Amino acid sequence: MRFSTSALVATLGLGLASTLSAVPASASAAAPDNGAVGHTATSAYISSGESRGDTDAFLKAVVKSVLAKRGVVPGAEAVTVTYSTSKAPTFKSQIARSTQIWNSSVRNVQLREGSNADFEYREGNDPSGSYASTDGHGNGYIFLDYAQNKQYDSTRVTAHETGHVLGLPDHYSGPCSELMSGGGPGTSCKNAQPNAAEISRVNQLWANGLAGLGETLEVSAR
Repeated sequence: MRFSTSALVATLGLGLASTLSAVPASASAAAPDNGAVGHTATSAYISSGESRGDTDAFLKAVVKSVLAKRGVVPGAEAVTVTYSTSKAPTFKSQIARSTQIWNSSVRNVQLREGSNADFEYREGNDPSGSYASTDGHGNGYIFLDYAQNKQYDSTRVTAHETGHVLGLPDHYSGPCSELMSGGGPGTSCKNAQPNAAEISRVNQLWANGLAGLGETLEVSAR
């Protein structure tokens, strides 16, 4: 999940029962000016990938939130996942672009900004960089680090982290054409589009609505 430096404080297993406890700096921290870059830890960013279990935990938290509010709608063609940008105003345009990219790419799940959100975006300064985090109880957020979003293409960072919400793990050894390769291809990589395999996986995970996703998560937890 991380685009960044330090390892997770707690690592989740495939049973999806543990807690991810990465804590960002205050989201109210002021953004640096456009010429400032707080760190350039490219190698650490590449090496800090998280497991399939970490991503499943975030996905499960979001699904739990959606279920608690809406329940399973029989015959629904797509699940709608709601997010908030109130704590990440600096990145509102990148988030909107990331949402557009994902919504135009996949058919079984759609992202929508709104109240009573299933997850939120936050912003601030954190030496760990950008990451997706959940407490395992239906509360999840994506943290966007100021410095890292200047070093790397900001829309790619946002789309990559949003990919975790949709169920995709990091794969830093992949090429630039693979969105979930994150910073692996280096700062010159500007691609913010998921490739065909990533699109297929998200559609597969969210096929048949929340009921189908629940079955998929149960299988992965065994």
